[in-house]
Amino acid sequence: MVERIPILKLQNILVASIQTELTDRSAAQFKDDLLRDIARHAARGVILDLTALSIVDSYMGRIISDIAQAACLMGAQVVVTGLQPEVAATLVELGLTLPGVRTALNLEKGLALLQVSPNGWGRRG
Repeated sequence: MVERIPILKLQNILVASIQTELTDRSAAQFKDDLLRDIARHAARGVILDLTALSIVDSYMGRIISDIAQAACLMGAQVVVTGLQPEVAATLVELGLTLPGVRTALNLEKGLALLQVSPNGWGRRG
């Protein structure tokens, strides 16, 4: 059985907090679930909280990149929160760039980046 990552809906923002190391199969399932939820809820923002991840391999790095690119194409702003120094260094070493993705130190700051402003998009903070 594939372990599923919970995806919470807060207004028009989805929050997915990865609290455990993922197998390749559960990472692929997570990507499918999250992209499906973006469409189903017409989410305008997505927070990927990676605080609990202490290591990322090339497959997980690619999953994060794929999620970010697909979510942006679907009209959702993406914020990655809680990157540990080792994870950030690994993503750089793998050459993964996340165009259009914003980062924040923690979930609270990530939510602040996506708070709805009068023009309907997250304010810069």
